[in-house]
Amino acid sequence: MSNETASTAAAIDTATDAELAGQPVGYWTGLAHRDVIAYIRRRQGELGLTQPQFWLLRNLSTDDLSPDGAPRSVAELQEAMRDYLLPTDDLVAESDVLVERGWLTREPDGRLQLAAEGEAARLRVKEIAPSVRAHIHEGIDDADYATAVRVMQRMIANVAVERDGL
Repeated sequence: MSNETASTAAAIDTATDAELAGQPVGYWTGLAHRDVIAYIRRRQGELGLTQPQFWLLRNLSTDDLSPDGAPRSVAELQEAMRDYLLPTDDLVAESDVLVERGWLTREPDGRLQLAAEGEAARLRVKEIAPSVRAHIHEGIDDADYATAVRVMQRMIANVAVERDGL
């Protein structure tokens, strides 16, 4: 845990509701995104995958996000993942690694297809998902989490018109 994260955790435990209500949402959502994604990526890394590699496997699996299992180009996969890819994520490089491992195959036209070994890797990551979620949600009951999600959804809806209009 970084010093910033440790001091943030201590501040949460001692802040009043009035103090928390005055905090900037962008700061807290930014920290949550950074730290949660870093944790998830560390856990997936323990299984030999990067998060973008896992997303490639998910988006090509008919047992997950692929509607038909058809081969897809990197551009099509980037479009499918546009809402959660980080600017540093390089799907070309990540897919090359998965092809080299035999987890994906590349069609003559460059489109990617999930191989059996890739599906097995996807399932290994899926197996740890409950423990990852449990760690992230530790000390938070489902009702409080649902309230937090509803609050974030409302904030997103509040600014969506401005975002779409830019």
